Amino acid sequence: QVQLVESGGGLVQAGGSLRLSCAASGRTLSVHVVGWFRQAPGKEREFIAGMDWSSRSTRYADSVKGRFTLSRDAAKNTAYLQMNTLKPEDTAIYYCAVGYSLTYNRDEYRYWGQGTQVTVSS
Repeated sequence: QVQLVESGGGLVQAGGSLRLSCAASGRTLSVHVVGWFRQAPGKEREFIAGMDWSSRSTRYADSVKGRFTLSRDAAKNTAYLQMNTLKPEDTAIYYCAVGYSLTYNRDEYRYWGQGTQVTVSS
């Protein structure tokens, strides 16, 4: 089992920044890929970014490319999502998840955090 806890969400004005954290505990050796997803009201949960834990290779959705950046601190078993130039359409609950392959498909991710709310005001 891997437990994930997200933090760092909040209310920010358009154009602002937030940094989300995803702290992993438990069987952290099982962490191969950390993915970030978001779900806005009435919409499907969508992939926005992911990182291979070993190689640090990354993948971003077009909607966030150039604005969001992934990083990780292996010693702390924590992944980060730096979000810059936020837009009102970025408003959603943000989730981190752990899986085995760097894919957009949420069904490929086995463990999920509880989510953190990000609200961007115009």
